[in-house]
Amino acid sequence: MCSTDSSKDIVPTADSAMQQVYFLYSDHHDWLYSWLRHRLGNAADAADLAHDAFLRLIIKPAPRGFANFGEARAYLRTMAQGMCINLWHRREIERAWLDTLAAWPEALAPSPERQVMVLEALHEIGTMLLDLPPKAARAFLMAAACQMTDKEVAEALGVSSRMVRKYGFP
Repeated sequence: MCSTDSSKDIVPTADSAMQQVYFLYSDHHDWLYSWLRHRLGNAADAADLAHDAFLRLIIKPAPRGFANFGEARAYLRTMAQGMCINLWHRREIERAWLDTLAAWPEALAPSPERQVMVLEALHEIGTMLLDLPPKAARAFLMAAACQMTDKEVAEALGVSSRMVRKYGFP
């Protein structure tokens, strides 16, 4: 483990994975929080994401230990960067949904419960789209949201109709 502080009096008695998270937290939490605060410009979001990063390590520990301090920080920074991207993506979806709701007449607006359900569905779709190759994601959006045919999608993307069918969306 890459602990630099020998004054750690309280060491968890759990398995080595929990000890690894304990030492990572002790050695790197303040640094990670500062890095996130600078990156996000918001102390509350930084605290939430720093906390979530270590929760992720409890749920799914790193596949192996870290050889040194720098390797541990690189791992945490990479994980935190992905979490920042997810946060920004989530907020972008929320802004677009709120803009859409604002444009609707109040009488046609869905109930608050329905609004939350739609927002959660949009988040799930957004996550799915981020996991797809860019052309496949665009093909899905064109086919599902714009109701384009596979031929129209193919022309728009500059690929064959056969390739669009391989994406499996039209």
